[in-house]
Amino acid sequence: MFYEIRTYRLKNGAIPAYLKVVEGEGIAIQKKHLGELAGYFYSEIGPINEIVHIWGFTSLDDREARRSRLMADPDWQAFLPKIRDLIEIADNKIMKPAAFSPMGGSRPV
Repeated sequence: MFYEIRTYRLKNGAIPAYLKVVEGEGIAIQKKHLGELAGYFYSEIGPINEIVHIWGFTSLDDREARRSRLMADPDWQAFLPKIRDLIEIADNKIMKPAAFSPMGGSRPV
C-alpha cells in the first residue's frame, strides 16, 4: 500500500471556506475516483492555515490511473476553481507504511 499525503497552505483565514466547499461538493468527486481516504485534517497548532489529506493506493500505477480519471472528470474540472484561489502552496509526498504501522506495510527492500 502507498499513501499520498497532500499538504496545502491556504491563504490566511481560508480554512472555513475551503472545508465548506470540499465537504459540500469536492470530497464526493474525489472519493468516486480516488477511493480510500485515510484522513483529512486542518492545522490547529503549529503551521497555521494548513490542510492535509491522505489517500491510500495499492500501487503507484493504481494512483496514476485513479488520479487520471479524477482529472478527466468534468465535475472535478468545474470544482477546481472553487478551491484554487484559496491555496497558496501545495506539497505532495508518496509514503509507504512500515511493517509495524497500524496502516500495514512491508519491510524496506
